Formats: sequence, C-alpha cells, structure tokens
Amino acid sequence: MEVVALRQQLAVYKRKQPYPKLHRSDRLFWVVVRQMWDYWSGALILVKPDTVVAWHRAGYRLFWRWRSRPQRVGRPRVAEEVRQLIRRMKRENPSWGAPRIHGELLLLGFDISEPTVSRYLQRLKRTPEKGNAGQWLAFLNNHCDAITAFDFFTVPNLYFRTLYCFFVIEHGRRRVLHFNATFHPTSDWIVQQLREAFPLPCPYRYVLFDHDSKFGSEVLQFLNSSALKVIRTSIQSPWQNGVAERWVGSVRRELFDHIIPLNEYHLRRLGRDYLAYYHQDRTHIGLNKNTPATRAVERRSRFHTRIVSSSRLGGLHHRYRWSEAA
Repeated sequence: MEVVALRQQLAVYKRKQPYPKLHRSDRLFWVVVRQMWDYWSGALILVKPDTVVAWHRAGYRLFWRWRSRPQRVGRPRVAEEVRQLIRRMKRENPSWGAPRIHGELLLLGFDISEPTVSRYLQRLKRTPEKGNAGQWLAFLNNHCDAITAFDFFTVPNLYFRTLYCFFVIEHGRRRVLHFNATFHPTSDWIVQQLREAFPLPCPYRYVLFDHDSKFGSEVLQFLNSSALKVIRTSIQSPWQNGVAERWVGSVRRELFDHIIPLNEYHLRRLGRDYLAYYHQDRTHIGLNKNTPATRAVERRSRFHTRIVSSSRLGGLHHRYRWSEAA
C-alpha cells in the first residue's frame, strides 16, 4: 500500500512539474533502466531541500577537516624497532647511558643521533620498572658461590619428642654441606656443627640465618673469627632465606612426611640417605634440571637397551638409567 501511495504522489508531482530536457543519451539510459528494473520507482527517495543542504554542509566540514589535518614536520619519527632495541639495551644494562647505547646502535648500522637516544631514555624514566629484580638477580648470580645459609627444622619421633635438625646449605649448587640432629641444640653443639661445615680455609664469604635465640653470641663470635660476613634476615621473614626454606620444604615433602623416625640415630641415617639422593639423583629447576653433583646425561648406545629403575629411600623415589649403565 505504501508503494502504491508513493507512485500516486510521484504521478501527481510529474503532472505538475514537467520533465526537464534531457540529453538523448540520458533519456536512453533511463529507458534501459526502466526496462531492466521493474521496481526502480521504489528506490526513489523524496527529500527536502534543507536535507540536501545539510548533507552538503556535512561533507564540506569533513572535506576541510581532512585538508586541515596536522602535518608532521621536523625529523622523522624513530622506528619501532629502534625504540624496542633502546628499551632492551637499557633493561639488560641498567648502568648504560645515552652515549653507550648510541654507540651500540651505530655499530649495528642504525642512523640515529645521540640527543634522540637521550630524549627517549628520559621518556623511559617516567615509567620505571617495578623493583630491581634484574640487578638483584645479577648480584645473586655473581655471589651465589660465596653465600651459605643454615637453619633448624623440627621433626617429631615415634614417642612424640621433638628432634631439632640442623643443616648448612650453599647457594651456588644447592649442596647441603652439613646435616645433624639432636634433642638439645645448645650453643656449643651449634658451634661444633659449624666447625664441621666450614673447615679452614673457608671458601665462603657470606652466611645467612635468622634471629633464632639459639644463634647466640658464641655462634656470632665463631663466624666472625672464621672471616664469614654475617647476614641476618628480618624478624618473621622466612622468604629472605629462600634457599634454606625451600630445602626444608623438599625434605619434608619427599621424606619426613612419609617416615616416623625412632630416635636421633635413625633420623641421621635417613638424613644421610636423603642427602645422597638429593645430591646425585634429584633434579632441580634452579640448576637447569640438573643435580647438585652434576649428573651426566646418559645416551642410548644400542637399540635393544631398556630403561631400568633403582629405588631410593626405600622405594619413595627412583633413579632411571639405561640397562647398560645400571
């Protein structure tokens, strides 16, 4: 019904307004369109002159907005590859300044000025990286072979008596230098354990431990006389001695959560067995999936060889190897 009404209005408009004079080619075009498309009149849109004027003004504004867009002047913008490279050099070398980074870029074939590098570095300083994790990691990697730590952890025996396990661990290869257990950890007993753990000349420089009351003045005096620099963690901050705490968690999960020691002699024997497994067989994520004693990679020499397992700690863990190497 709407199409019929529209056609009627169009017919009335045509009677009042005669067709304008069209060129012969234009008349031929519209004749062909009418013959090929029966609903051509339904596509006509009747608009007011004000609407056409509004469309024209909107197009005029868009046109001049495009013509008036800001044009970049001056030096060309630094390429994204160069910006990422500057950021990477600054992250990997925190002590480098604009001259060092600019020299590296020139040797890599990039055409960039030193003031440009300096301005970009100043822009990076506005959003610094959180923390100094990279510098601390470099510090620990350079000093881990000279750092040791010691601590206590408790294990209840069969008769519900508390055994105090003392251990000393190095940060470099995560090797446990000494392990022992007692019911009464006195200062003299601790000093004796430290003598056995740090024979002279001592290859280590730093020793890390907490504020336990058992580590009294006698312990501090012995460490100072052994040329060991004492570093004590903050109170109630076990994460500051992470290597030692991680080893305590490992020995609990892998051994003492499954075994009840009868007495201190039994616990020492279990500790020695675990240390043998820990040093020679157990892989560590912090050591690139290797062992503290540097376990060699075994290759398959023949096609018919097979993998065999050897039990460790009474069957709690196993060591796998090729049959010829077993």
